Amino acid sequence: MIEVTCAIIIKNSEILAVQRGAESSHPFLWEFPGGKIHAEETADQCIVREIKEELSVEIEVLSRLTAVDFDYGVKQIRLIPFVCQVVTGEIELTEHISKCWFSLDEWQSISWSGADYELIVENQ
Repeated sequence: MIEVTCAIIIKNSEILAVQRGAESSHPFLWEFPGGKIHAEETADQCIVREIKEELSVEIEVLSRLTAVDFDYGVKQIRLIPFVCQVVTGEIELTEHISKCWFSLDEWQSISWSGADYELIVENQ
């Protein structure tokens, strides 16, 4: 089981989603930004590092939600979500091809990666 963190970044009652590129393991699907936990770090440290790397911003973790396990067939992940807000910087995508801010009533119009979709469904 691969442990992966993700940030549910909230701004003005909207949530950030980012789109994966053509060469990624889930091409053109949308997700919450984040990444794999390294052996020497905690989940909290991981999400702060990953967001700095992927979005070029500093975040503050507001809370941690319940993790979801998801089986992609070729890999199984445990997605550990954190509700966050940006504290410094402007979002610049370094690994994704697009971003969007959506309201809770718009989430179903987005083509989500499997684990992220499951996370939303389980946390409604």
